[in-house]
Amino acid sequence: MPVMTCTKKALVGLVAFAAQASAFWRLPCSSPVVVERADPIVDEGRVSSHCHTVMGSNAFNFTMDYDLTQKATCSTCKVVEDLSSYWVPNLYYHAENGSFIDVKQSGGALIYYLQRTDEKDPNPDEGLIAFPKDFRMIAGSMTNRNNSDSLEQRAVSFACLGHDGPATPELPNQNCPNGLRTQLIFPSCWDGVNLDSPDHKSHMAYPSGVDTGFCPQSHPKRFITIFYEVTWSVDDFKDMWYGGKQPFVFSSGDPTGYGYHGDFVNGWDIPTLQKGINECTDASGVVEKCGAFTFREDDTMQACKTLPRVDEAVSGVLPALPGCNPLQSGPDPALPQTGCGAPTEIGDPVLPFTDVSTRLGWGYVACAKDPAGQTRTLDQYSADEHDMTVDKCVGICGDRGFAYAGVEFGSQCFCGGDAGVAPDRMPANGTMGQCAMPCAGDAGQVCGGAALVGVYKKCESAKDCKNVDMTGL
Repeated sequence: MPVMTCTKKALVGLVAFAAQASAFWRLPCSSPVVVERADPIVDEGRVSSHCHTVMGSNAFNFTMDYDLTQKATCSTCKVVEDLSSYWVPNLYYHAENGSFIDVKQSGGALIYYLQRTDEKDPNPDEGLIAFPKDFRMIAGSMTNRNNSDSLEQRAVSFACLGHDGPATPELPNQNCPNGLRTQLIFPSCWDGVNLDSPDHKSHMAYPSGVDTGFCPQSHPKRFITIFYEVTWSVDDFKDMWYGGKQPFVFSSGDPTGYGYHGDFVNGWDIPTLQKGINECTDASGVVEKCGAFTFREDDTMQACKTLPRVDEAVSGVLPALPGCNPLQSGPDPALPQTGCGAPTEIGDPVLPFTDVSTRLGWGYVACAKDPAGQTRTLDQYSADEHDMTVDKCVGICGDRGFAYAGVEFGSQCFCGGDAGVAPDRMPANGTMGQCAMPCAGDAGQVCGGAALVGVYKKCESAKDCKNVDMTGL
């Protein structure tokens, strides 16, 4: 074997650096796993001050550690070996009459993993390292209301899709026909010791170029850089602007965008993440080109949910933002508010179906698939009524002697015999499905979804009637 000279070593190192410096992968997260006032970093163990839209695993909870992340049964993100949690404040339209309407996301999020380092890295032999167990961090400041032009502030930006022009440091004052993309770069320089810090920031620092450049001596270790992109369907409100200024606000009461922020709890299989950092050097960003990872199916990602435990409305037309969050425009930092009567208790899980077990003797089974153009999941009898409810559907099927009843698309009812639901129509293991459509006859009840049927089974006795358990991991 030939001996490698110092010159050859340096050349190989430069080639490896060049390949890694331009490499990255995009981690698609198809939809939120939950939207509620929870934040296990800043508000650990209690109801958060404001609402978040959360992507990632169904292990997300009010208190989290690494061991809990590994008990997850699904995730809304693509890579099987990643059970992390990623969250940001959600966006609302502020109407002229003072009410608030949630703005829908275009999908969930894209989480970029950028293999950014610097030729002058003080630790070139170590290179980029994977996040350790129990590591967590936040980026941005929810109380900020002015453009400080600090490294932290430069990590926040907004892209108005469908319009030419650069990203802005504040919410843009124009409609974005293809969506408003919120963008957030996390710090990548670590002190090498602390997995968290009292302010959840001090153990981390930005490199000199926000996502490029070199780390300060106080934070010499370099992680892979995380960058969040979340796109919001603001064009839904294009005809509802008023007063000559943009009408959108974040859930923390921020109408400026300067207080945009994000949180990360590590749930990666750490050796796999390190393998990806070292070996996934494709410049296309396509995560499927990374041979270190395995991948979830899209429908499994979309069906992954965790049950909210704060009993309050976070979507629809709301009289106020969830929590105590009046609009605070600054330029002074926003001040925390209390005493508005918002819920402060972590309660029982809010079920994603209408429970009729004790009342009618039918137990909830699953949100099952019912693909268009194929034999119905429950194919013995059907009805479509303008006043459909879960009560009405189980009555229709029960009166005809069927063991299974299913509600779908708000107004449809299907009945099935003892065979029940075929295994290939059941949701993937550990997922809940996306049955969330209000019933045509009672908007307070849930009647399946599009090509999704909420299935109930008649119990042998009302006393022993139970729903499927969705609360345990």
